Amino acid sequence: MISIKHLHKTYRGGVHALRDLNLDIAGAGMFGLLGVNGAGKTTLMRILAGLLTPTGGSVLVFDNDMAAAQGRQAVKSMLGYLPQELGLYPDLTAREFLDYLAILKGVTDRAEREQQVDEALQTTRLAGDADRRLKTYSGGMKQRVGIAQALLGNPRLLIVDEPTAGLDPEERVRFRNLLARVAQRCTVILSTHIVEDIDQSCNDMAVLYQGALLFRGSPAELIDRVRGKVWTIRDDPTDDLIVVSTHQLPDAIQYRVLGEPAPRHAASPVEPRLEDAYLWLMNRTRAAVD
Repeated sequence: MISIKHLHKTYRGGVHALRDLNLDIAGAGMFGLLGVNGAGKTTLMRILAGLLTPTGGSVLVFDNDMAAAQGRQAVKSMLGYLPQELGLYPDLTAREFLDYLAILKGVTDRAEREQQVDEALQTTRLAGDADRRLKTYSGGMKQRVGIAQALLGNPRLLIVDEPTAGLDPEERVRFRNLLARVAQRCTVILSTHIVEDIDQSCNDMAVLYQGALLFRGSPAELIDRVRGKVWTIRDDPTDDLIVVSTHQLPDAIQYRVLGEPAPRHAASPVEPRLEDAYLWLMNRTRAAVD
């Protein structure tokens, strides 16, 4: 469905946002794109959405060439997109806002537009608040409005860029569950720097670092890379260990660490998680670059 070959994007001043990126994304469900801020995720999402043109390489989305204006326009007609910052009109209600955006998306038939708006409100659990003004909405509700507008036009591909940043834990869980439901009817690409969002939602993923591809596969495959390298210890970790987390016990501090603890640590092995694997991958990469 999406084929990315030798993709480059360079901004003014010689800033390389993407470097020789090769990536194929196919099939239904949720695809996770993970990386630190500045890894190139948003640039890639904007290219896939037809908002940026590549400096080099090729991108095909549903066999449409994103380097051509005709290809970008074709993809936009079948795309739902939630950017990091979605501009809302605070004095409009959610229903009025979605109706307006449906018109901009070319849904000109009034009955069809009302049906699509109602379905989007139901899917995002906003039907009961549809006639409230957007300025009265919480952060999580505004993000759900963002997904609702992205669903207008019955997209084949949904791209969401850092959707849970700034949400409280309960809203993040609700939002991930919403995306999982949407992914049953179209392909969803979730771009985030939050490991938990990928761990709880995606069965396929990629990791970007400084515009390059570090990993491509399932979360389970990445986790397998650190099997046998994750431990808990109760004394101060040495410099050769990567500290994942600390936990205050009644009589000591327990550290979750990555690496090869010395015998004096009396380390206990634990089952690895995606967070462990991601930290291991990033630390190894930074060490190699340095």
